[in-house]
Amino acid sequence: MDSYQHLSIKEWALEDRPREKLLSKGLSSLSDAELLAILIGSGSAKESAVELSKKILKDCNNNLNVLGKKTVSDLKTKYHGVGDAKAITIVASLELGRRRKLQESEDRIKITQSRDVFDIFQSVLGDIPHEEFWVLLLNRSNKIINKYKISQGGISGTVIDVRLILKSAIDSLASSIILCHNHPSGNREPSDMDKQITKKMKEAGAIMDIPVLDHIIVTESTYYSFADEGEM
Repeated sequence: MDSYQHLSIKEWALEDRPREKLLSKGLSSLSDAELLAILIGSGSAKESAVELSKKILKDCNNNLNVLGKKTVSDLKTKYHGVGDAKAITIVASLELGRRRKLQESEDRIKITQSRDVFDIFQSVLGDIPHEEFWVLLLNRSNKIINKYKISQGGISGTVIDVRLILKSAIDSLASSIILCHNHPSGNREPSDMDKQITKKMKEAGAIMDIPVLDHIIVTESTYYSFADEGEM
């Protein structure tokens, strides 16, 4: 592709244009940069959409998970030729991919171990820059009834309402619940507040006969399970 460095995409050989390449050779033939170029549609006067896409990906260490953490503002302010429309398209497309992965997980997974919970929530919480607290509602067979985001906070914490969690469980006729939140810092170890929340929720769940089976702390690549550590 280097021989085309100074040409616009319209001047490239037909088989090298991302859209035409997709139609003739299939999705798997395109690089991440070419797929991203299809999303943004055009580059700038100085570079093609593919070149702009390569620059964006290079700044993300060619890692789509890193790109998934970028905001509309991040993309607009750093890259010439990326305005609201292009930045929104990139962010929205990555969010769709994240939701697709989540949907596929929910359709096939029965919760049998802490890893199952991590596999579900890593795509939701693993790469966001703020904390979110979620609850997973299960039936008597430990199959997922539903999941709810209870609260959203800042970089270092979020606030939960025990009554709201129990209400969501009662309304859904859940037999048990699993708590889950993320640590954007990447540190999987629970804070004192995490331990207090777990203890409080466990006690409240016992009173309502809705046991709290686990509390999972998610980071981008790993997790902490209170149950696995014998803290439930």
